[in-house]
Amino acid sequence: MIVVTGATGNVGRALVERLVAAERPVRALTRDPQRAALPAQAEVVRFRPDDPTALFAGATRLFLYIQAVGEGTGGLLDAARAAGVRHVVLLSSGIIQDGADETHPIHVMHATVERQIRDSGLEWTFLRPNAFSANALQWAPQIRAGNTVRGVFADGLTAPIHEDDIAAVAERALVDDGHEGAVHRLTGPEATTNAEQVDAIGRAIGRDLRFVEVPPEGAGPELFPGLPPHMVAALVKTFAATVGVPPEITTTVESLTGIPARPFAQWARDHANDFKG
Repeated sequence: MIVVTGATGNVGRALVERLVAAERPVRALTRDPQRAALPAQAEVVRFRPDDPTALFAGATRLFLYIQAVGEGTGGLLDAARAAGVRHVVLLSSGIIQDGADETHPIHVMHATVERQIRDSGLEWTFLRPNAFSANALQWAPQIRAGNTVRGVFADGLTAPIHEDDIAAVAERALVDDGHEGAVHRLTGPEATTNAEQVDAIGRAIGRDLRFVEVPPEGAGPELFPGLPPHMVAALVKTFAATVGVPPEITTTVESLTGIPARPFAQWARDHANDFKG
């Protein structure tokens, strides 16, 4: 049995669908099973951090998504190990690398959990993706409302990765032997600017979209809804460092799955309905 946390998130849902298609027993954890809309073959279980032991009966492997677990990661890992889980695959972050700013809140969050996992006694695999293609969903409300997208750093360069490509690597790490102790850095196949991403979304939905750059000091809740000010400031600093700087591009997806990572334009076509009014 494979337990998937964050099962209704972008990566978690794609992973559950892949495991079900491969006829692997999967237990999908979610805070709202009634609204999960996951495949019928998955065992959908309410995530109860106050009773983690019940989540892992019969399980041997765990896919861990930090944001879905919250601050109870240590207790969850203890419960998983006690129940017989042997291997955890963590969706971490590409921000963890040599020379990184270790005070960055995203670095702190993921590095802390990586350390907890290393200390847990479980076998582990860390997936460290850089930019997600799904980050472009932040523009969806603006695109549904009109043809102008306001954002910071039109020329910021990333190599965004399709969430299903992350899920494909996670599947291999959970199912195949030989990934124990491995760190897999994941990216999309090519560099693209923020403005080019908006263009690609426009082509996918048949509209002429325009990216309008906002000065970084003007970035606030309307551009980053739900994020606290200190996180917005940290992200803006991170985005500023992408302007004119070629991003890291890896071939890990193809090496581990046999299928090349999908470009952003493909992601935009796959998610066209998310941007239509």
